[in-house]
Amino acid sequence: MTDTRAGKQALRPHAEEAFAEELQALAAADDRPRPERWRLSPWAVSLYLLGGELPGGTVITPKYVGPRRIVEVAVSTLATDRALLLLGVPGTAKTWVSEHLAAAVSGDSTLLVQGTAGTAEEAVRYGWNYAQLLANGPSREALVPSPLMRAMSEGMTARVEELTRIPADVQDSLITILSEKTLPVPELGEEVQAVRGFNLIATANDRDRGVNELSSALRRRFNTVVLPLPESAEAEVDIVSRRVDQIGRSLDLPPAPEGAAEIRRVVTVFRELRDGVTADGRTKLKSPSGTLSTAEAISVVTGGMALAAHFGDGVLRAGDVAAGVLGAVVRDPSTDGVVWQEYLEAVVRERDGWKDFYRACREVSA
Repeated sequence: MTDTRAGKQALRPHAEEAFAEELQALAAADDRPRPERWRLSPWAVSLYLLGGELPGGTVITPKYVGPRRIVEVAVSTLATDRALLLLGVPGTAKTWVSEHLAAAVSGDSTLLVQGTAGTAEEAVRYGWNYAQLLANGPSREALVPSPLMRAMSEGMTARVEELTRIPADVQDSLITILSEKTLPVPELGEEVQAVRGFNLIATANDRDRGVNELSSALRRRFNTVVLPLPESAEAEVDIVSRRVDQIGRSLDLPPAPEGAAEIRRVVTVFRELRDGVTADGRTKLKSPSGTLSTAEAISVVTGGMALAAHFGDGVLRAGDVAAGVLGAVVRDPSTDGVVWQEYLEAVVRERDGWKDFYRACREVSA
C-alpha cells in the first residue's frame, strides 16, 4: 500500500491490501451464493484462508495451515447472526485468522478494538467530540462512533482483540450488541440497529483465564472455535517457512539460501521444550515458562535472516538463530536458565549434526 500523501510504503499493509490480487481473482471466479454484503461466498472465504488454485490457474496462498474443519466452522459462524470467538494459546494465529476473515468477508479488516486493561466503554460503544459537545450539546455531529458502531451501521465485520483483557464491565456492553443487534444512544434518544452483514470476531488467549473471564451471558453470544498448535513438526515448519518468506519480502531481506535446516532446528527445539519430551520420545524434559509458539519461531528465524543478510554471508546458520532461541526460551533467568542448560547438555550436545548449534548456543549463553 502506498500512502499518496506521504509517498511512503506501509511497513505492514492490511490483509485486504497485501492480498488484493488474490481477493479480486476469487471474487471474479466466485459464482456461489453470498450472504448479504459479503465480498465473497463462504466457500471462497475458506479457499482464501486455506489456499488452493482457481480454474484460471491463479494460485491462492494458504493463510492458515491447520484443520480445514476449523476454518469452515469459523466461516459458517460468520454467515449466521452468532459472533465468533477464536480461542487458543499465544501464537496460534488468532489475530492473523481474524484479520484475514474480516478482509475476505467485508474487504476491510480495520474495524478493530484492541483489548487492554485500560480499554474504556467508549471504545466498544461510542465517544464524543467534547468541543462540539460543550458548544452545541449532544448531537449526531458530536458523536464519535466506535469501530463496532460503524460495523453495525454499514453491515461489516468488526474485530475485538484480546477480549479477556478488557474489564468485565466493558465486556458486558457487548451483550446488547450481540443479542439485540442494537446499540442504544440514550443521550440522543436513538439507537443504531445492525444491518445485515454485521458480525463480530473476537480473540482470546486461553492462558488469560482469571484475568477478566467472560461472563456466561456473554460467552453464550459467541460460537467458540479453538485454534490448536500445529499437530506435526512438518506442518509447523511449513507455517514458519511461509511466514518468514512473506515477512522477508516485505522487509526487502534477501532470501536466505539453505535456511530450511535452521528453520527445522528452531521448530524442533521449540516443540521439544513445549511438549516436555524429545521428538523420539526417549528423553523427558522440563518446559520453560514461555509458550514457545509458532509465532515466536517465526520471529526468531526472521531475526536470524536479518543477521545473516546484514552481518554474515547471507546464508542462515546456527549462529544467526542461537541468540533468538535463547531469548525466547529464557524468560525467567532463575528457572528457565536451568531448563535451557539441561536441554543444551542432555539433548543438543549429544545430537548428531547439531555441534554447530551447540557451540553457538554456548557462546550466547556465556
